[in-house]
Amino acid sequence: MTTLTLETEPLATQVHVTHKKLIVDLVDGRSLLVSLSWYPRLQHASDEERQDWQLLGDGYAIEWPALNEYIGIADLLASKQSEES
Repeated sequence: MTTLTLETEPLATQVHVTHKKLIVDLVDGRSLLVSLSWYPRLQHASDEERQDWQLLGDGYAIEWPALNEYIGIADLLASKQSEES
């Protein structure tokens, strides 16, 4: 089994959520594009609920308080999906 070793903590600067994708811009210039099927709470949320997000700390995670959803940026890079079905 391999483990992900990060040289620096990945931080988000911006988040965009469409009806199909979560797009996260990182401080190093990269953008992550993830299917909402990985995150059922976001997938089944209204557009308004999807847009009600906030970055935590310096951008180490994204939180949707009304949906009780929390996604760490390191988890996105490690391809860790929600454990909900």
